[in-house]
Amino acid sequence: MKRVLITGGAGFIGANLTRKLLHVGYDVVVLDDLSTGKIENLPKTATFIEGSVLDRNAVRRALADVDACVHLAAISSVERCKGQLTSSHAINITGFLTIIEELARSRVHLPLVYASSAAVYGASQELPLSETGNCIPLSPYGADKLSCELHARAAYEVYGISSLGLRFFNVYGPGQNPASPYSGVIAKFAERLARGENITIHGDGRQTRDFVHVDDVVEALLNAIGHWNTGARIVNVCSGVETSISDLARIMIEATDSGSDITYVDGLLGEVRRSRGCVQALHAKLDYRCATDLRTGLARLLRQF
Repeated sequence: MKRVLITGGAGFIGANLTRKLLHVGYDVVVLDDLSTGKIENLPKTATFIEGSVLDRNAVRRALADVDACVHLAAISSVERCKGQLTSSHAINITGFLTIIEELARSRVHLPLVYASSAAVYGASQELPLSETGNCIPLSPYGADKLSCELHARAAYEVYGISSLGLRFFNVYGPGQNPASPYSGVIAKFAERLARGENITIHGDGRQTRDFVHVDDVVEALLNAIGHWNTGARIVNVCSGVETSISDLARIMIEATDSGSDITYVDGLLGEVRRSRGCVQALHAKLDYRCATDLRTGLARLLRQF
């Protein structure tokens, strides 16, 4: 396996994966419409195709002569998915189906690894959140990602296309743009601390998240390509550690020796209350354990600011 296509490869996770694959000896093709990604994120040794996953010709061109496809292109902002329901649904679902349809048309059975999300769990409180547990999405984004998983299962049954969906939990790390609506709470907190501003938390701060460093996500993706087999499988990519948003803010204030305070405002509609992923499948199926603890990862991130 020498040549890999990454859709959405100019984005935060995609660019990190592109650099890693090139470093370990792969050729990389990136398909990205640059709606949120940036061309300057990519090494010049990557083959870049500017285009949307909704453009069948661009997808067909990008898939030509590759040995694996990592599908990361998506509208990953929960708020944007709420406000632009049909257009975000088109990218998230129709874009994924375009990949599936082109693979079915070509009859080339190559590894398909795609980004799902912990958002599929939604209101489920069966902690730790397991791939075999209930999925109760609370947002259109979560519903879209669950739909991708269902279509991946159907694609295996109908076309014999095998896939591995990775349910990313809360990804953070250097290179994440805090000004982007796609950025997580850590990047936004880091920017406010760098400006000497107070941190604002929506809700009471006792809501929890499972934070996973982008380096660990990239390693999990790399392992996923290497562990591809038959079927339509799902694996969490998470740390297995539950951290409250208030604790996160306090850790970041302490790490920066900041005089910033924490203020609380009304919570967000449809926000998940608690999140902690089960790591058993990650360990067993991908033979990977996340290596970056939160304090170490935050220290590396904060140097960026």
